[in-house]
Amino acid sequence: MLDRPLAVVDVETTGLSPRYGDRIIEIGLLRVEEGRELTFQSVVDPRCPISPGATAVHGITEEMVAGAPRFADLADEVWRLLDGAVLVGHNAPFDWSFLNAERSYLGLPSLTNPVLDTLSLARRHFAFPRNSLGAIAAALGIPTPVSHRALADVLTTWEVLKRFLTDLSAQGMSTLEALCLPPAHIPRDDGVPLPPELAEALGGRRRLQLRYVSAHQVETVREVEPLEVMPLGDYLYLRAFCHLRGGERTFRLDRVVQMEVA
Repeated sequence: MLDRPLAVVDVETTGLSPRYGDRIIEIGLLRVEEGRELTFQSVVDPRCPISPGATAVHGITEEMVAGAPRFADLADEVWRLLDGAVLVGHNAPFDWSFLNAERSYLGLPSLTNPVLDTLSLARRHFAFPRNSLGAIAAALGIPTPVSHRALADVLTTWEVLKRFLTDLSAQGMSTLEALCLPPAHIPRDDGVPLPPELAEALGGRRRLQLRYVSAHQVETVREVEPLEVMPLGDYLYLRAFCHLRGGERTFRLDRVVQMEVA
């Protein structure tokens, strides 16, 4: 089935959406072509603040990226590794949207690579209890010594994809193109790809458990039923029924430091 190059990609970012000014702060890439594997990784200085929610997820602080290359300094190597390849990721539209934002800043057209999303494959063809990358890897017995860092997640995604392709080939699926996302499922400039847990909870009307940091830096654990994601001013908010407060509340998504499907 691996009849064309693959570029497995993961980015860590300052927040959830390039539409609201968030930028890449770390990128990991693995290009697989004719049995050869080439890796690339770098932290990136975004020249903008990193949200507390993002730092809580990936552990990258502003001090860690200060003085690192800007994305423009790395862009030629990134585009070379992506050239002619199927772009692979777990929740790949998220990575796609940030890469295209960086291309826009550089005056370049959007990527046209086919997109293969292991999250979408998990939902469509398998039945894992949870579909986060870590949960799928654990179910498949794939070790994940580090998570939510770009290259580590790339290598985990590649191992997950190989298992998926073996199983799907046995079911008679013989081409990568048949497994790629249709163009309509890939967000364009105004799209906002959501974290997998939030998308799953919204789509299935399931509860989420949130660790949330308030404007006064008070952390609470909330169990909520998500209703919608909405832009307000310069931020994205989650409107949800909060069981702690017994009513609807809004949560600024960049202040959510952890979310799990309850």
